[in-house]
Amino acid sequence: MRTLVESGVLLTTRALKAGWPRSSLSRRLQDEGWVPLRHGAWAERTTAVDLDLRLKAAQLMHPELVVSHRTSARLWAIEQLGSAAPERVEFTDPGLTSRRRLTGVNVHRLPLADTEVETVGPRRLRITSVARTLGDLLRSGPRDDALVAVESALTRRRFEGVPRPPLATRPSLTTALAGPLLGGTRARQWLSLVDLGAGSPAETVARLRMHDAGLHPETQAEVRTRDGRRRYLDFFFRAQGLAVEIEGYAYHGSRDSHRRDMARFNEIAHCPEVHRLLRFPATAPLYHPTRILQDIHRALSGG
Repeated sequence: MRTLVESGVLLTTRALKAGWPRSSLSRRLQDEGWVPLRHGAWAERTTAVDLDLRLKAAQLMHPELVVSHRTSARLWAIEQLGSAAPERVEFTDPGLTSRRRLTGVNVHRLPLADTEVETVGPRRLRITSVARTLGDLLRSGPRDDALVAVESALTRRRFEGVPRPPLATRPSLTTALAGPLLGGTRARQWLSLVDLGAGSPAETVARLRMHDAGLHPETQAEVRTRDGRRRYLDFFFRAQGLAVEIEGYAYHGSRDSHRRDMARFNEIAHCPEVHRLLRFPATAPLYHPTRILQDIHRALSGG
């Protein structure tokens, strides 16, 4: 039986073709401790069942499918809003042929060029390229979710505690959005909102909330401490001297970096250009945006 395993997955169809009787196959697999991945696919009990393995099982059963959208973004180590591992995985069927409903799977029927598909990882998963993945997210929305992913991919970030370099460029996204696919016009408009100064999903969402409210501060604005050292503010309304900082070790990596942030905030508060400093936790832009906007409006009006 183990000789039929590919990339950690045993397909029932292969076992049947090899001569194992249909009437007793499932019972045999259960008795030997094989782990069901989905109907018709199994893993050995010693194999760690993770997202990659489940995706590989789906692709072995349906070779036309390419991992895409939010699931591809996760494999590329791109930050996203919401759950890091959504219950339903996403694939694209570039042949536009699949009509079968798969449990726990969303299938997008979209054309894909060969250059937009890459094979990655030890299980050799076929997934959409970074640029195509971001293009799909921009076309399908929602806006904030898409721009969080785009700004993560275009900048240096830490993903699950591991630093990584930028994964794409703005020109590559412009090219990815050049085709006639549905949602392209809106996606190109959203791309114009990208700010490479964003350092976390929370900063992206905070900026978008301010943008929607008609507030357009400088991002990553440079100021000087009293002894001449440079400091960069998340957001700065320079005319009013109002600095806005998004804090929280949830995005900055550790409690030590959080403590360094606190020392930095104290330095910023004493910069001659900064007359007032507003600080918000990383959760505030996501769950309490109205409170942030009210505080900013009050500070800008001198309240």
